[in-house]
Parts: sequence; C-alpha cells; structure tokens
Amino acid sequence: MVIKMDLTECSASEQLAKMTSNRLSARELMQATLARIDAVNLSLNAIVALRDADDLMAEARQLDNGPHRGALHGLPMAVKDLANVKGIVSSQGSPLLADFVPETDDLVAARLRDAGAILIGKTNTPEFGLGSHTFNPVYGVTRNPYDHARTCGGSSGGAAVALASGMLALADGSDMMGSLRNPAGWNNVYGFRPSVGLVPAEPKGDTFLHQLSTLGPMARDPGDLALLLDVMSGIDPRQPHGMIPGTIAPLRAADPRGARIGWLGDWGGAFAMEAGILEQSETALKVFEELGAIVEPVAPPFSADAMWDSWTTLRSWQVGAGLAPLLAEGKAQLKDTAIWEIERAQSMSALEVHRASVIRSDWFACAADLFSRYDALVLPSAQVWPFELEQEYPTEIAGQTMDTYHRWMQVMIPVSLIGLPCLGVPVGFGTNGLPAGVQIFGRRASDAALLALGAAYHAATKWPQKRPGI
Repeated sequence: MVIKMDLTECSASEQLAKMTSNRLSARELMQATLARIDAVNLSLNAIVALRDADDLMAEARQLDNGPHRGALHGLPMAVKDLANVKGIVSSQGSPLLADFVPETDDLVAARLRDAGAILIGKTNTPEFGLGSHTFNPVYGVTRNPYDHARTCGGSSGGAAVALASGMLALADGSDMMGSLRNPAGWNNVYGFRPSVGLVPAEPKGDTFLHQLSTLGPMARDPGDLALLLDVMSGIDPRQPHGMIPGTIAPLRAADPRGARIGWLGDWGGAFAMEAGILEQSETALKVFEELGAIVEPVAPPFSADAMWDSWTTLRSWQVGAGLAPLLAEGKAQLKDTAIWEIERAQSMSALEVHRASVIRSDWFACAADLFSRYDALVLPSAQVWPFELEQEYPTEIAGQTMDTYHRWMQVMIPVSLIGLPCLGVPVGFGTNGLPAGVQIFGRRASDAALLALGAAYHAATKWPQKRPGI
C-alpha cells in the first residue's frame, strides 16, 4: 500500500516557511510527523528511542505560544544515535550503553535545540557506527524503504530512511567512511559531508590529531542541506581546528554551463563494482552535460593501494583509541569489527601512523592539483547495490574477495582520507528497482559551491520526490 505523505511530503524549508507565516503550527506539524511515524516506522525501524507523544505535543504547543527560537523553530528532528541527547536514551547501538540517558546534550544536539528544533528521539545506526549496514543488538535492523528485505546502508541509515519515508524532513548524520553518502544513495536522498573543520565535533578526547570523521546534514533537497549546515557549523572555541563559516541558506542554484567535472569511475579498475553501478552513476553525468557542464573521464591520479593502507592505519588508530576503554568493560559485548579495530590500534607504532599521514598529505597535494583543472570530481557512492539484510557485509564483489569488513566501501576513501567536502546525490533506480547515488566532491572549503551545483542538479531531476513503492 502506498501512503500519501501530505504535509510530511514538504521540504523542511517549506514546513518552516508555513510556520513562520502562521499557515502551520508546530502542534500540527508534530501531529502529522507522529502519525507518519506510527504508519511506517514499525516496518522500517528508522526512528528509535522515540519520546512520549504527549510530551512532544506539549513541547510543540509551548513553541507555538512562545517567541521564535531560530532557524529550525518547531521542526521535529531525531538525532543520529551516536550523539548524546539530554533525556533520551543514547546507546550508540551497544548493549553497554542500552540504558544510558545523558544529562546534557552533545554539541550537535545543543545547536539543533538552540535553533528551535524539537528533538523527538534518535535515528538508528550500526553499533558504534561501524559498518555501512544499519543493525545493532539494541534496536535491531533498519530496512530499506524501497525493498524491506535489503539494507539501507549506514551508518546514517536510520536518518536516510526517515527522510525517504517522510518521517523527517531534515536529519543530521556523521561520516567517516561514507556514512552520509552511502545511505543517501541507497535511499534516494541527499547527504553532505562538509569540509573537515566546518562542523565541529564533540569537544572531548583528542581534539588535535583525529580528523577523519565529520558531522553533516541529510535532506530531500540541497536547499535543506544548506539550512541545516548553517545551524551545525561554526567555530567551537574549545577545539583547536575549525573553519569560519559563511551563511549558505537560502541556497541559490549554480549555472553549470562551462563547469568542468571529472569522472573517476572505478579508479582504473581498482574499485570492484557490481554490474550496473557505473552505468547508473553515469546518468548523473549526462544530466550535468545537458545543463552545459563539460564532463571528462579522469585517469587514476593516485595509488588506490597507498590510500587504502593509509586509511586503514589512520582509521584503526582513531576508532581503536576511542573504543579501547570499552574493551575492559565487556569484550563479549563488543562486535567483532570493533574488537578488530581496537586490537589493530594497540599494535601500531608511532612511525606507522606517521607514514600513513605522509601518504594522506601526498594525496591532498595531488588532489589540489586536480582541482586547478576541475570544478568537481565524481565517483559512485557505493560499489554494490543494497544487499540482503541477513548479510553483515559484502565479502565478494564481481568475483573479487573483500579482505576486511569495509573493503567494499573503498570508493569512499579518496574523499574521507583528506577531509574534502562531498555531496551525495541520488541517481535514480537500476533495472533491479533499487536506488543508487554518486558523490560529487571539490576542493577544501568549496562547500557552498558544491551545494549550489547540487541545487542545479536537483532542479533537473527531483529524484527524492519520485518514490516508487513508498
């Protein structure tokens, strides 16, 4: 059965504009949101730790009767369950934290709340965000809205599904190895990984050395991405790195005529691809050509093997260091991939980390040269189609064995390794009926330009507004 979305079909910008002009109340929007969640979340399992409906309605009425709070005034949002939210179970998908209710907000939740958003609960994620398949022992698996027997990706999988199915109009996420880009493509929505430093992380633990992951927005159109990015970004004086943001919203579409776009494909065969992935990805290139852009194939500019070696070292160093304290609390309650990352980190020498960072630096310099010739580069946002729920992760692609739990996402490394801004965009549906996407990335600090390019693409395609079977 297809359920009409009505009000929840609107973009976040449309919902907010209606509330600003008194054509819609926060109470009415909350009522519609809860009705949509009640209709579809049982089968999809995207929203978890949902707050009591009466409490949410009371908070919405309070906003209606009070002063305007900010850019997200009255908008229902659920925070990805890797961040702590005051008064809401914040488990990170781990049994070790299944009953943990924070007394304070993490920075991202505080910024959403300060902007007037109503935080209704959490969006589901893999345990500790590890792996691009959203399941965990606390809440279970999140299903792809286009095929309930298949994965929605991850680790921002719950957020992407909530957007695709109309349970949310706007969502936050995070991205280390494609967690804003992979689920965006697999759920026919948009995800944006900002330049590292534009959106500050939580100021705890190491704030100097680890720069592989970033928070970012997800939405059904690039204009809403810009709206949320403005809220999430901004210097945090407690952290040593950061970028001074400029205001991006309201977003204006770029004119792609004459823009030079490079297509990296499968990196000269280095990235194994399932049949149909490259062909579906190339439909986005045709759109840009029709809009007047110049699209060219680009030969592999850097060693994929060197990037992989650098990435796996630096990722294990960061992830393992963060999770190591939990190892003492209960190894039996940690997933195998978490233990693998911790043990790798504990076996590393400082010189191994240094060598990995030198490779990262060399790739950054190489990419800077590429961006002297191209306005943007394009890669697929996944190497496979959404796989069956029972499969923890792909172990083989097109006859090529995957030697780690995350090798099948190697296509994400060129962006993640050097912290470039990247827009994950939907590219429609394959002959199998499953959605796919590409990642469009640019030079550091080109965030606004990429979103404007994405707005032009969205105006020409409107893929998230085409929802077969939802």
